Amino acid sequence: MYKSYDYIIVGAGIAGVCTAYFLSKYSKSVLLIEKNDCLLSEASSAAGAFLSPLLGKENSFKTLVSDSLKFSLDFYKNILKDDFINCGVCRIPKNEKDKQKFEEYEAFMDFEYEKTEKGYFFDIGSRITPKDFAKKIKNEFETLFNYEVFSLKQDKKSKWIINDELITSNLILATGHNVNLIKEDYLKIRPVWGQKIDVLTSSSNSINYHKECSVSSSSKYENRNLISIGATHHRFNESSDLECKKLLKEIEEENNEKLLSLAQDIINLKDIEIIDIKVGARSCSVDYFPMVGELIDSKASIEKYPHLINGSFVTDDKLIKKKNLYIINGVGGRGFVLSPYLANSLVEFLMNKKVINESILTNRLFKRWVKKIKLNNR
Repeated sequence: MYKSYDYIIVGAGIAGVCTAYFLSKYSKSVLLIEKNDCLLSEASSAAGAFLSPLLGKENSFKTLVSDSLKFSLDFYKNILKDDFINCGVCRIPKNEKDKQKFEEYEAFMDFEYEKTEKGYFFDIGSRITPKDFAKKIKNEFETLFNYEVFSLKQDKKSKWIINDELITSNLILATGHNVNLIKEDYLKIRPVWGQKIDVLTSSSNSINYHKECSVSSSSKYENRNLISIGATHHRFNESSDLECKKLLKEIEEENNEKLLSLAQDIINLKDIEIIDIKVGARSCSVDYFPMVGELIDSKASIEKYPHLINGSFVTDDKLIKKKNLYIINGVGGRGFVLSPYLANSLVEFLMNKKVINESILTNRLFKRWVKKIKLNNR
């Protein structure tokens, strides 16, 4: 006999946790599954959890980030209360070319700022501590830790069966860089591995900084100052997480030195002691936009509309979807900014049929992929 739920979310990173939270406001039959032993492990634990504006000229991605930042700031403040850290962020150009770009962006700033000697200070800049957030939110929904999904199948009623043990009316995948549970060639993620360090120092720091790396404001810890510095960027050809983590371990000291050097270029830190090192893989889609909503069934869509391969147009509403299967993924290096906004969008779609921003639907990825089939077969 299967244990049954209305909603099961696979993956307890920041995207999965936010989705479970918003769903729990509508349903008491929500289960969040995680292969590790806690919420916000791996990439979410390795993130600095900075909440800062995206600089640049107007485009749809910048609009998405700005809308997400406004939403997420209110979301975290409401949950964390006094543990929410609003200290501002100073964005510093990396070089003269970067400085010129920043000056061009001034006309497109979405948030109030002040030009300083170092760069651009945004009072809205904030950060959270993932551990604090996990503690506050963990009792809002049911969780199942140390549980890895090996098998997914659908029954005749289109319910999803997991490992022949669990069954759900609706399955939501928030699995980050691992998209192997569903075999769809258009569903591609480019993992960007990163290393973050927490250091103790005699130096205090009142704001967040971002240049080539991010440096957090300090908090008191054992009569010293705790500061987070991160994160590095690495792309590996190796396919398994184990292989990638092994490579990161081999260059751990090199990465530590690099991060400390980049941080010292921003602020003078004295008496430094590294007390924690975290690594994880950011999940980036091929076009850097997130993936939210229903999944296109590529086989069924092509069978029904074979002329898709020849580049013929089919409206999105006619594409065949995988029944009762949804995704929230591809949040990249801005997971803590994007995830609350995206999760709320997905839940409002599920519960109230509110339309999801078309720029983040999986439709775009399928349509690009299907056009390439003919080109690749020439």
